[in-house]
Amino acid sequence: MTETGRSDAGPLPGERQDDAAPPGRQPAAAAPLRAGLHAAVLLCLATALVHVGAVFLHVAPPNPVSKRYSRQVDAWVYPLFEQNWRLFAPNPDNVNRQVLARTAHTASDGSTRVSRWIDLTALDRAAVEHDPFPSHTAQNLLRRAWASYVDTHGEDDTARSSRAVMMQKYLANITADRVAGQHRGPFEFIQLRVITLPIAAPGTATGHRPPTPVENRLLPWWKVSPHGR
Repeated sequence: MTETGRSDAGPLPGERQDDAAPPGRQPAAAAPLRAGLHAAVLLCLATALVHVGAVFLHVAPPNPVSKRYSRQVDAWVYPLFEQNWRLFAPNPDNVNRQVLARTAHTASDGSTRVSRWIDLTALDRAAVEHDPFPSHTAQNLLRRAWASYVDTHGEDDTARSSRAVMMQKYLANITADRVAGQHRGPFEFIQLRVITLPIAAPGTATGHRPPTPVENRLLPWWKVSPHGR
């Protein structure tokens, strides 16, 4: 009786020897892909560990490690990964701040035109009033930018660090974009005035008189990128 099937002499007619890789071996092209995948995974893990470590040092109480690497930690955390723990330890404001801005444009004949004051806080308030899903940027962008500016500049409007310079540019860019959105004409300079008003305690009879400002702060003129035409 003759046994039919594949013999040990070679492949059957029409079958190619390299149709399948031998067991335990993979095509040569798969090795670089696998190595690249492993490298990408390791890079993601390393970045995640660095990020978690930097944020931990940022929010942890001052210690020798955080003091030694404070510059590197701040460079990593600011401005995108800043942490704020007020959700767990709230410190609500006891004042209202009204941020106003005006612009200046120098014409070709050398004359300077200064705009009237624009109430940016009122514009933000109008953007969220009666809105069931108000924008987070409309509510907090300008307020947080001003708070960060005060934290880095104090009361004399002098930038003493690279972060202070960054926060000044950040605040100037935000206010310039807000003003430009109102189509107020071309300008290259902007100036801010921040009026701080006290919040009356609950149950206090305020009458019809407006509250007396506790601070009326006028900032210097800042040069910004030209806006408008």
